[in-house]
Amino acid sequence: MSSSGSSSIYFPSLHQIMDRFWANWVETRFASDVLPSLKRLLIGYIVACVVGVGGGLVLGLSRIARRLTEPLVHFFRSIPSAALLPFAILLFGLGDAMKVFIIGFVSLWPILLNTTSGVDDTDEVVVQTTDVYRIKGPRRLFMVVLPAASPHIIAGMRTSLSLAIIVMIISEMVGSTNGIGYFTLQAQRGFAVADMWSGIVLLGLLGYIFNLAFTFTERRILRWYHASRAGAAAT
Repeated sequence: MSSSGSSSIYFPSLHQIMDRFWANWVETRFASDVLPSLKRLLIGYIVACVVGVGGGLVLGLSRIARRLTEPLVHFFRSIPSAALLPFAILLFGLGDAMKVFIIGFVSLWPILLNTTSGVDDTDEVVVQTTDVYRIKGPRRLFMVVLPAASPHIIAGMRTSLSLAIIVMIISEMVGSTNGIGYFTLQAQRGFAVADMWSGIVLLGLLGYIFNLAFTFTERRILRWYHASRAGAAAT
């Protein structure tokens, strides 16, 4: 490997980085740092998905609600995540609740906005057909609205997942005693450069794995959508 003879203190050899990667993340720190990070990430992200899809359905189905809340939605989604950290620390302290709140708050908006857009873009002909057949209430929601909006919802969830990972790292660097972000920052402060790079490699690997899992799930859920697009392109 081209990095094997590296003498730079800032760019250790790949062999050194992988040695520290194995020692840190496989042998010693998986339970103490990786699992807490994943727990915070998943809880915050799941809360954002539930609230975002639920709120997006309400706003998409009710133009009055959408018009009333639109200024607030755009105001809150424009707040940088780093600007919320002092408030979150003041409100929740330095525990997991602060990190889950930040992750959930930042992840919420792409899901909420995409769900609203997807519901609002439901084919009017399909909606009128359901009116003719008197398909209303929960049946209409699950048979027509959610399937029609699902491509938008999935796209919002994908964007939110990337944001959730970024915010998880930032929140752990600012106020934490464990986690991948905390470990990476402490390694940098202690000038343990190979350890720092092992944390960066782990974050890249986790992002790649999450993306693969999301792509697989998306293809399963939206199989009908991709098939219809392929058919339309063929004609």
